[in-house]
Amino acid sequence: MTAMAATVSLTVQAASPLDLSAAVVVAPEIEGPEAAAVDMLVDEVRKRTGIAWSQVPVAPDAPARIVFAHAIGKPEGYRITTRLQGQRIVLTIAGNDSRGVLFGIGHLLRTLSMTPGHIALDQPLNLSTSPDQPVRGHQIGYRYKNNTYDAWTLPQFEQQVRDLAVFGANAVQLVAPASDDAPSSPLFPAPALETTLGIARLLDKYGLDCDLFYPEMRQDYADPATVAAELAAFEDLVRRFPHLHAVYVPGGDPGHTPPDLLFPLLERQARILRRYHPGAQLWVSGQGFDQAHYEVFYRLLARRPAWLTGVFFGPQSRDPLPVQRARIPRRYPIQFYPDIGHTLHAQFPVPHWDPAFALLEGREPINPRPRDETLIFRHFASLTAGFVTYSEGVNDDVNKVLWTRLGWNAATPPEETLRDYARYFLGGAEGEQLAALIPALERNWTGPIKDNSGIAATLQAFQGLKERPGLKDNWRFESLLYRAIYDAYAQARAGAEARREAQALDALAQVSARDSRDAMAAATAALAQPDDGETGRLRDQLFDLAGRLYAHVGLQLSVPLYGASGVERGANLDRVDTGLNDRVWLIRRFADIAQLPDETARQARLAEIVTWRQPVPGSLYDDLGDPAHEPHLVRGKAYSQDPELYDSAIDGIADRTPDDGWRRSWITYAETLYERPIHLRYRHLDPKRHYTLRVTYAGEDYALPMRLMANGGIEIHAALPRPANPATLDFDIPQRATRGGRLDLEWTRPPGLGGSGRGHQVAEAWLIPRP
Repeated sequence: MTAMAATVSLTVQAASPLDLSAAVVVAPEIEGPEAAAVDMLVDEVRKRTGIAWSQVPVAPDAPARIVFAHAIGKPEGYRITTRLQGQRIVLTIAGNDSRGVLFGIGHLLRTLSMTPGHIALDQPLNLSTSPDQPVRGHQIGYRYKNNTYDAWTLPQFEQQVRDLAVFGANAVQLVAPASDDAPSSPLFPAPALETTLGIARLLDKYGLDCDLFYPEMRQDYADPATVAAELAAFEDLVRRFPHLHAVYVPGGDPGHTPPDLLFPLLERQARILRRYHPGAQLWVSGQGFDQAHYEVFYRLLARRPAWLTGVFFGPQSRDPLPVQRARIPRRYPIQFYPDIGHTLHAQFPVPHWDPAFALLEGREPINPRPRDETLIFRHFASLTAGFVTYSEGVNDDVNKVLWTRLGWNAATPPEETLRDYARYFLGGAEGEQLAALIPALERNWTGPIKDNSGIAATLQAFQGLKERPGLKDNWRFESLLYRAIYDAYAQARAGAEARREAQALDALAQVSARDSRDAMAAATAALAQPDDGETGRLRDQLFDLAGRLYAHVGLQLSVPLYGASGVERGANLDRVDTGLNDRVWLIRRFADIAQLPDETARQARLAEIVTWRQPVPGSLYDDLGDPAHEPHLVRGKAYSQDPELYDSAIDGIADRTPDDGWRRSWITYAETLYERPIHLRYRHLDPKRHYTLRVTYAGEDYALPMRLMANGGIEIHAALPRPANPATLDFDIPQRATRGGRLDLEWTRPPGLGGSGRGHQVAEAWLIPRP
């Protein structure tokens, strides 16, 4: 490439938009990734405007020129200047290297105002910039488990690579074809290995890093034959890649190999890797390790193996990132592997999420979280040397862009990123309005669903834009609209279900004045009331948008309709009719009660239902896991201080629904991670009373024994396996525990375990005064 052309006129100072509709692109002597970047510029402008900028090797006599040059500075940085030569505009992008050219082009693309037939720059660009973090990557798994990518062709992956690069991403991590997933997907347009290698060639085309996520999935690496088979498979895979920048091997999630077996295997794999890709990096994580394995992990790292590049930190890490940074030798950088795609049962759950959202929208919904993702990034940024985000498709599209921009400059306000996102991907005059609406979706999930008046306003604003021509068939807009509709639908359903249950309980409460069978019939009729017409229309819109999203981007919002791998993998259309009250449990109870021959017995059983939360006057009740009904739960640190919730209580929800016949209060639960106790605190108790603790142990099917202590020294019960799921048990609270009018209850699990840190869950608790 030739040096930057000299200009003698001053840098443009005018604030009026600069018309670039008739610009030409001056790109002399470019090839390889720089040529691909310039082609990307011309192509992406043409898609949005219909204008085909000419590419020429020598500056012509044109109203506006976009000129490329080299500059000197930090890797991947660039300088953009806007100057006037007479009445002509000269915009120069000078990259410090070929990636600097690519990222400079990305900056221009996301800054331009592009509408059909017109291209403008609202303000002159005069800046010099380079990235804060050296690695700004995202994972792409071409596999059955994800919610989008298994339906994609290579042209779609090329568009994704471009879209990430426009915002400054410099790496894509591909999941090895053999992982913890099915070997194929019914939606694959091509075999896994073929497509994975095709994406690798695309990354070479644009000069971006191609990384490989390679879990060690064989059963026993103490067996020499297993090791030999693993090494042969690894070599056969890595030799096929045109280029590998790095290989990432998790200790677990997936995988199960203890570090004393994993490290010798990795040393041998490192030699194979560098035989085909000299200089390639090798990274390892401690995911899934228990306390003993972490100690071995640290001891092995203390030997400073030369074949290891660094450590990455991801989900299911029992030692928090600050602890790992303190224990790991400084020669090894730590990269972040954050989960940006999940809302619960995850590394970064949505704090205090209303159970109605969790039941309907699930673990992997469309989830723009500009406030939370910015907080998470900045909380950990000083400890990490870049990131590769964990993702399962496009449900977290906004979050990817937020992380990419923060990796370039941690001070970037999320509002600025969202303006660029909306301008580039959503376009036209709607961009500014949509940039403000994306945070509104995050606010929809704040606080109790019944009290959130912003949900309706957010939907109304999105609905007002859906007929705009510039947004027609735009999958990003459709995904945001789908979320806005689903939030409003969830609010309508939650309110209606609560009203139906309240009417049913009112009917049961009158049983003393009427026959029990009449009361149950009235309650059943109340529970059977249908949703209103507006709720039905919202439901219809969700089905329509789900079909459009599958057609436009392969997003799989349903298992039977669109081939999703499971409901928990983003297919929340399949949960659209999920019950949000105790209707099924109540109907089943009514059937049992109706069989009792005695009216007095039937009325007594119905009274127990009505007084569920208050079995005797003065009972103190917590529906744990429901943020609005757990007054005695000690939450721990604020989310801003502990976004992974290592030292905080977590509101969780089981893989059940009320349609399975569970009470909703059994489905929600409080949990904590690893050694942190679940803590309930009671104050102002009557020191003269005896109390019984009634507790429902319920949650996920996997569960660990829990020990319950009062006030730090009084054992209420020893380590107890959950006898059933759910199980409601009564325990005596010794009067000496409440003598001072205070009671602290703490549930702990066995210490030292690894994995996810979960399996430690309490669904309901009553502190019941005795007569």
